Amino acid sequence: MRWTLRIGAVLLAALFLYNLWIFSHIVYWRSYNPSASAFMNEQLARLQEDDPEAELRHRWVPYERISGNLKRALIASEDAKFVDHEGFDWDGIEAAFDKNLKQGRIVAGGSTISQQLAKNLFLSSKKTPWRKLEEAVITVMLEAVLDKRRIFEIYLNVIEWGNGVFGAEAAAKHYYRSSAARLSAGQAAKLAAMVPNPRFYDEHRNAPGLARKTRIIQRRMVYADTP
Repeated sequence: MRWTLRIGAVLLAALFLYNLWIFSHIVYWRSYNPSASAFMNEQLARLQEDDPEAELRHRWVPYERISGNLKRALIASEDAKFVDHEGFDWDGIEAAFDKNLKQGRIVAGGSTISQQLAKNLFLSSKKTPWRKLEEAVITVMLEAVLDKRRIFEIYLNVIEWGNGVFGAEAAAKHYYRSSAARLSAGQAAKLAAMVPNPRFYDEHRNAPGLARKTRIIQRRMVYADTP
């Protein structure tokens, strides 16, 4: 019993220190930009298994140098209530649960932009109950420390958009030979449509359903509120 208590105490201490480490990073990012994310490091390691010289395509750009079209497209596609909720869209989670229950498999996620950012910054791509719990804890930290504009700015700069492609600027150059600031409404809507499965769409840019998703997002963009 004594050894069980000691092991439990050690595990709790390790968990506390881990979350303190995460919290300190988030506080630091109020003023400074992340140089990489857990997803970026994971994908770089994957690419370097085949090519040790491989590098990610990524360049940070400030919020004001990212097209308003892309901001509205991502809000419309990923998290319509982003500016209003505190990290979790409970209605969206309930709707996703009901949809998955009817289909008998996972077809909808319900994750907010804040939750996606928590996962991308600190966690692996492996789906486990532990990861979902830690994602929730990190989401609370993000929302407590950063304002919505900063959360969205980091999200725009670190999310995956293709095979080794991360962030809005790299995505604009990769797909359109343009800059993030100059993306049109149609281009932005297509990039937003790719977010749920970016590596697949990078290799299948005319995949069935992508054009339809793009049109739906573009119609919704006019109603999107950005921070």
